[in-house]
Amino acid sequence: MSECEAKNFGLNQIGQIAVPVSDIDRAIKFYRDTLGMRFLFQAPPSLAFFDLNGIRLMLDGPAKAQAGNSSVIYYKVADLDAAYTTLLACDVQFDAKPHLIAKMPDHELWMAFFRDPDRNLIALMCEVKQ
Repeated sequence: MSECEAKNFGLNQIGQIAVPVSDIDRAIKFYRDTLGMRFLFQAPPSLAFFDLNGIRLMLDGPAKAQAGNSSVIYYKVADLDAAYTTLLACDVQFDAKPHLIAKMPDHELWMAFFRDPDRNLIALMCEVKQ
C-alpha cells in the first residue's frame, strides 16, 4: 500500500480554475455580462475573479501568452437547449449545436461547445435522465 493510500489522501474538490486571457477587460465583460457569472473582484496585475457556486474562476491576464490554450471547462446546466438559445441571443458562436455524447444506463450526456474571446474552449453539459 502506498503512503497516500495509507493516509486516505485524495483530492476531491476544485477550489479555483485559472484561464489565461489576453485582454482582461474584454474577458470580464464576456464572463460577467455574456455568461452571467458572479464577478467577485479584480486585482493587479490584470487578474479577475468570479464565484461559480463555491468554485473560483480566475481570469489571468499575465498568462496571456497561453490564451486560447487552456483546459476545457465543462459547465453543468439543467436545460442545455435553453442555455444554448440564451447564449446564441448574446452572440456567442458555438462550434456545433447541442449533441448527444453518450447514453448511460440512467441518463444521456449532452454537450455543446463554444469559445471565449481568446478562443479558449468552453463546454455546456447536461445529464438528461431517461
